[in-house]
Amino acid sequence: MMDPQEIKAALGAGLLSFPVTPFGADGAFAPAPYKAHLDWLTGFGATVLFAAGGTGEFFSLAPSEIPAIVKAAKEGANGTPIVAGCGYGTRMAVEIAQAAEAAGADGILLLPHYLIDAPQEGMFAHVKAVCDSVKIGVMVYNRDNAILQPATLEKLCDACPNLIGFKDGSGDIGLVRQISARMGERLTYLGGMPTAELFAEAYLGAGFTTYSSAVFNFVPALAMDFYRALRAGERDICEDILKDFFYPFMDLRSRRKGYAVSAIKAGVRLRGYATGPVRAPLSDLTGEEEEILRALIAKADAQ
Repeated sequence: MMDPQEIKAALGAGLLSFPVTPFGADGAFAPAPYKAHLDWLTGFGATVLFAAGGTGEFFSLAPSEIPAIVKAAKEGANGTPIVAGCGYGTRMAVEIAQAAEAAGADGILLLPHYLIDAPQEGMFAHVKAVCDSVKIGVMVYNRDNAILQPATLEKLCDACPNLIGFKDGSGDIGLVRQISARMGERLTYLGGMPTAELFAEAYLGAGFTTYSSAVFNFVPALAMDFYRALRAGERDICEDILKDFFYPFMDLRSRRKGYAVSAIKAGVRLRGYATGPVRAPLSDLTGEEEEILRALIAKADAQ
């Protein structure tokens, strides 16, 4: 396992991604196709992969399933660092974090707590409890009902040496710019909007050097091409890829709630990996929609 500063450096060194979690005919986690998929992905240069994250259907997993997923990720990722998803209420989040650490996770991504809104003092206590429970690095995910304000995040940075990352899925550029300016190099900053490439230029301007790419799951070469062009300031290449792939994909993804995950899993299936269906309460793409996605993949491969 990496120490917190090592995983912090890896997170900021390049493109990141969240592999999908495959399920077998019995509905249980299927490690063999998961390892095969990760083995393929690691050939394209992502610097960190996230096991049991949002695109990995963290919300549908039992806490007891997460250590096995982390262990399989470590075995299949050819040395690429693995960060584990974590979340729910504080006691459950602490248990998940500790189990993921024991399974070999190099870091923890703390997803929003369950359901209720909470005051800043409560969120401070929640994040601190998770950080205090493990020795590995922790990053927080600002989105939905878990929006840390700059002053709270600064207090956490002072109290938790192993808090090393801030991921944003709120889309509030004013807030995230204030955070990146206030915390400076104390944290690594990750873009985390659904289909992050659509927002990557704005986040780059706000001080975020990287993001997690969901489509890396099934068009990794295209995802890397976009990332490299973005970092090189080659806007014409970025715009061409946005128009040819990402905007049509956004139209497909927007057809039904939950397709930000379902469409990714469908893409991995179309690549030949036996991922199985998404778990309820999500629903899979229709046959017609899978054919639209198949055509988008073929177009991406031809570029």
